[in-house]
Amino acid sequence: MEGESDVRLPRIVVASVMVGLVVGITISGFDYLVIHLMLERLLEQELWVRTTAPLIGLGAAALILRTAGTTPSTSDEYVRAFHERTPNLPLRDLPAKLLAGAATIGAGGSVGLEGPSVYAGATIGQSMQDSFSSFFRRDEQKILLTAGAAAGVSAIFRTPATGVMFALEAPYRDDVARHALLPSLIASATSYIVFATMLGIDRVFPTLGSVDREINVRDLIGGAIIGLVAGLAGRGYAGLVRHAKQLSGDERAVRRVVGAGVLLGGLVVLSDMIFDETVTLGPGLEAVTWLLEGDRSLGLIAGLFVFQLAATLITIAGGGTGGLFIPLAVQGVIMGNFVGEVINVNEDQTSLYPTLGLAAFLGAGYRVPITAVMFVAESTGASPYVVPALIAAAMSQLVAGESSVAGYQRSRRMGHLEGRFGLPIGSALSTDVFTVPPDATAAEFVFVHVLGRRERTVPVVDSGRYLGVCDLDHLKEIERDHWDEVTVGELMATDLPTGRASWTFRDAVAAMDAADIDVLAITDNDGTFIGVVYAEDILKLSEILDETGS
Repeated sequence: MEGESDVRLPRIVVASVMVGLVVGITISGFDYLVIHLMLERLLEQELWVRTTAPLIGLGAAALILRTAGTTPSTSDEYVRAFHERTPNLPLRDLPAKLLAGAATIGAGGSVGLEGPSVYAGATIGQSMQDSFSSFFRRDEQKILLTAGAAAGVSAIFRTPATGVMFALEAPYRDDVARHALLPSLIASATSYIVFATMLGIDRVFPTLGSVDREINVRDLIGGAIIGLVAGLAGRGYAGLVRHAKQLSGDERAVRRVVGAGVLLGGLVVLSDMIFDETVTLGPGLEAVTWLLEGDRSLGLIAGLFVFQLAATLITIAGGGTGGLFIPLAVQGVIMGNFVGEVINVNEDQTSLYPTLGLAAFLGAGYRVPITAVMFVAESTGASPYVVPALIAAAMSQLVAGESSVAGYQRSRRMGHLEGRFGLPIGSALSTDVFTVPPDATAAEFVFVHVLGRRERTVPVVDSGRYLGVCDLDHLKEIERDHWDEVTVGELMATDLPTGRASWTFRDAVAAMDAADIDVLAITDNDGTFIGVVYAEDILKLSEILDETGS
């Protein structure tokens, strides 16, 4: 085994580096197109151009996705594929997803670039794994999928450690996917180097990085307060996002796109009037800059939170393609700033509470607390904020409940046996079994079934209706001379449990353990016999999974 690991490790390292290189180049081009060629130029245009741009962007995204026959879902697709037995992220959909994301965000849609970036990374990683499947064992079939997602986040945010943690945390609310740690580290570091070489390494939130005094006990208590508020707010935010995603699936696409475009245009006009800047266009970084560059009233801060929330929800409902990582972070910065002003701490330290809000709200909304704290450290450069950020993120997790903006996210990682026990009973159901009628004699049961077919336990069925089970042990009290006189109907056990086709392996095992039996008869609600499940088949879980696929 040691020799096999020595041979396989270089292959995994090389494959991870290749994923990081391709993802880094892809995301560099995507970022340059969206930010430098589209969004930055849009923000310099006249108000009427900025007002109409979101409608054009949503319309273009809808047309691209419709032509390609795919959906606006991005980060959720990575989580979905992660939990599938055989991940399916078609490479042919990637250009459409990236172009739709560019159209949405570059034209002012209020979603993040990390959505298309995660999708691109995961798709590239899985495509490479499919191409070199002979290099990997069956239990390693998702390591490049995860590594690619990590590389996508690493590149778009210039935060390699955050990329790794996001890829490992996002699939679960209360767990991490640790099996792909090494490939994720390698791919994330590689994509970061590629992106930094091509476009530089500017921080995402450089204005949050100023630390002008030591962190004290009051700051730690403040972290707990902000975590509590963020956790409660995150629950409501996640619910609104889920509703917006449902609206995005409305078949009346033209009405949906036009309505969302008009509403986003209205927000542009109103924000220009209220904030003297267009703060609702793009992922929200302009809003953070506006917030932290001046002394803002509580009313304006609260208004900015509402405007950003509305812009993101409308973009999602309109079918825009993008992620929620940066919108969540932005909402957290605004909320943290508001709480800091309310309890009058921002005069002492202008960037602490916005930073704590970022960690807490992002962690609560996406259920990625470690990622959120790591993002604070890497994107702001404010390492003294890490400890209070940890407290804020931990507190937000305690009150966030089961809410999450991520679709397909599971509560925790299941072990091999636990995961397989969730399979439907149909995966191990035998329907072509021999049965015995109740009027058959004990001698017929022995010679035909026990000796002839090597079957110790046989279901007793009459005209399709299940009656019970006849077992070889039932003959112990019967003399051999009486086998031709005693019928199966007299011997059979009628008090044993039966299963239903809707059961899982777990249900079947529990029933068989309780009755101490190795064969479980499966019937419908009317008692009609369907088949049987054997304990030995349930024990062959890996083979069953191979037969049932995803």
